[in-house]
Amino acid sequence: MAEERRAGDKRPETQVRIGQGPGTRREVLVKALWIGVWLIFLSSPIHDLAAGHHTTAATVAGTLGLTAFVVAYLTLVFRNMGKPFTPGVVASLLGVMAVLAPLLNFALGEAWIGLFVYVSVACGATLPLRHAYWAIPATAVVMFLTERHNGGSGWDDTLLLVVLIGFAMVGVGQLVRTTIELRKARATVAHLAANEERLRLARDLHDLLGHSLSLITLKSELAGRMLPEHPDKAAQQVADIEQVSRQALVDVREAVTGYRRPRLAAELAGTQVALTAAGVIADVPAEPDLAGVPEESESALAWALREAVTNVVRHSGADRCLVQLTHRQTLDGPVLELSVEDNGSGGVGSAPGNGLTGLTERLEKAGGSLEAGRAKHGFRLVARVPTALSGDVGSGA
Repeated sequence: MAEERRAGDKRPETQVRIGQGPGTRREVLVKALWIGVWLIFLSSPIHDLAAGHHTTAATVAGTLGLTAFVVAYLTLVFRNMGKPFTPGVVASLLGVMAVLAPLLNFALGEAWIGLFVYVSVACGATLPLRHAYWAIPATAVVMFLTERHNGGSGWDDTLLLVVLIGFAMVGVGQLVRTTIELRKARATVAHLAANEERLRLARDLHDLLGHSLSLITLKSELAGRMLPEHPDKAAQQVADIEQVSRQALVDVREAVTGYRRPRLAAELAGTQVALTAAGVIADVPAEPDLAGVPEESESALAWALREAVTNVVRHSGADRCLVQLTHRQTLDGPVLELSVEDNGSGGVGSAPGNGLTGLTERLEKAGGSLEAGRAKHGFRLVARVPTALSGDVGSGA
């Protein structure tokens, strides 16, 4: 079905996954831009240095101190959003920032008070919860005392900003840690599910082949003993062996076909993951009601969903996708309808492609039908298969 979209409509991925370090140059640039935009609070110190209010020695010392502070901040925050440093390295970099912030303020004046914002952000983003809860208020206290030392009142909007943005970064850090744990848990669940499938397949094959192979072995021994004196009886045993082996082969093929057949519930879960990973806002039903739907029909819908979602991710250029499953009553009887609609710019070609033709043949074999074409705001695919039940199973609307 991928042939129905224009191959040039691929949308580059610009999102950086939470809790993972940048893997490509584009991801590095996106993350650097996201972190660098917050360097706006350095405008006051830079302006203070450029204005010439200090001696040459003080200006050089302030420039070196500011450079060291920014390098420590960027190194700490940028690296910690991917593969975190060890606690010792984090403590060392935070120590550099915690020393330079009040030192530069004492030496160069109140224009440097914004450095405490970065100290608070770094504490909230990199420290464990129990340490961040006291480090952020401590940063605010040091900032208050520094402002009083410089002749200010100490109570201003920057003080409140230090506390709020610090605890906001605590929440962001907790979100990153939770996302990492969920990703590991999902990988573990997938691994356990694969192991369980292997065990099930092993049990089923044992049940299918154990009796057949035992019978083949027994009849082979009997045929071997009968062959010299009773060739007609031996021939009968050989015919039985052929029949048993053919039936065993049929059973194994049916079992393997059942394992290879895609399931709609699993495809829906995979759809949510695939669209989210591609930066597409996904609206997918959670638990489909498949009671009364034949396995062949369910498999055909699962193939249609897989192909449609692959097309959305690779060729549509969409940022939204709506998946709906609905039981409908038609003139030909009750059907289960799958609808996949996106807001991308890809369109249908002048002739059906191999993917669309294959899906049509698969659905027709299950007694269903396929419709695909341009919708009002993008592309829409509708697949229908017959079912014995009716009633709405829910949608993402």
